Amino acid sequence: MLTARRRTAAAGTVILAGSLLLAACGGGNDGGSDGNSTTLRLWHYEAPNSAMGIAWAEAIREFEATHPGVRVTYEEKAFEQIQKTAPMVLNSSDAPDLMEYNKGNATAGLLSRQGLLTDLTPEATERGWDDKLGPGVRTTSLYDANGVMGSGKWYGVPNYAEYTMVFYNKDLFAKYKVPEPRTFDELTAAMDTFAEHDVTPLANAGAEYLAQQYLYQLALSKADRSWVDAYELYRGETDFHDPAWTYAAQTFADWVDKGYLAGTSSGTKAEEAGVSFLRGKAPILFSGSWWYGRFQDEAAFDWGTFLWPGSDLTLGSGGNLWVVPQSAENKELAYDFIDITLSKKIQNLLGNKGGVPVAADPSAVTDPKAKKLIADFNTLTARDGLAFYPDWPVPGFYDVLVSETQKLLTGSTEPDAYLDALQEAYDKGAPER
Repeated sequence: MLTARRRTAAAGTVILAGSLLLAACGGGNDGGSDGNSTTLRLWHYEAPNSAMGIAWAEAIREFEATHPGVRVTYEEKAFEQIQKTAPMVLNSSDAPDLMEYNKGNATAGLLSRQGLLTDLTPEATERGWDDKLGPGVRTTSLYDANGVMGSGKWYGVPNYAEYTMVFYNKDLFAKYKVPEPRTFDELTAAMDTFAEHDVTPLANAGAEYLAQQYLYQLALSKADRSWVDAYELYRGETDFHDPAWTYAAQTFADWVDKGYLAGTSSGTKAEEAGVSFLRGKAPILFSGSWWYGRFQDEAAFDWGTFLWPGSDLTLGSGGNLWVVPQSAENKELAYDFIDITLSKKIQNLLGNKGGVPVAADPSAVTDPKAKKLIADFNTLTARDGLAFYPDWPVPGFYDVLVSETQKLLTGSTEPDAYLDALQEAYDKGAPER
């Protein structure tokens, strides 16, 4: 996400996105809903050349065309900025009418429990959102009275899905005569070859979500659905010294020792990791589908993707949520905008630009890379393979994962101590069971 996400996949271009959209949409607020012009205030943090950024820009144009006298003002907000300030902002008069927000117990669930989000259940039923979103995608829309996802009321609506995969630079693989890995052993052998040539195989970002997602994926490769449900949904006990977590922490530390992950990446951010891949410096990046459209647009080399080998589970879910703050002034307009983002026109555009649509016409997605992206997502959903993100279970866990995983990267902690720290933070934040 990222999660955990994320993230913005292009922090360096967010300001440009805001400038372009504000110019297109006309600028500031002319007045409230009782004047000649009404303004829908919208926050999102997708890069302008990402699939979502392109789709939302088109949705804004569509919205204004179908709502004469209404203008959309978009304010650029980085993922980390919203992650840290949302509770304070939504409890003030500065709340927007509609915003993109991260899903999960620690984020949307927490805000729903605090009464800061509008209950969208009536709209989900009346407008058919509940029919458009499949069960796996819908999980992160629903939160119970304790803010735990999976059941209860609708507090957010995703209009895309996301999952993680291995991005690889085909040109670098060819240069070093490395075949595309089909198994985990082959992936390890590939990383050995790059390391032997003084090429750090894995792009990484210890200061944000990437590092913890590598580690979580390692754990998932030794886990099953009941393990995920216990960890994410509190349907059982979570023991951070179980075989899956122990394997993950030890393997991650070993990868640092072997040079697969650079210890110096402890201070690196996600944008820097993505750019290192785009510039051909790192042959492999394990991250999410949110990068897909940008790589299509910017990569000057041949690249491909594959699902993490040797694991039925990977990080993924419905995409980030459109949420309507409880204090929003123009809720009906916000609902209309969500409707537009779920329309066939916007969903088909999203699919062809490298996103994972939730309500597209499959025959309308014609781009070959986009088809593979969607096909791999269908493979995951068919085997119930979406395992959410590691920071979701409890509030504040994202920061704990960042700081503790940084210590593994720098060698300032051992795997056992790392797992002890995670257990303590998790138990402190998890609801009583």
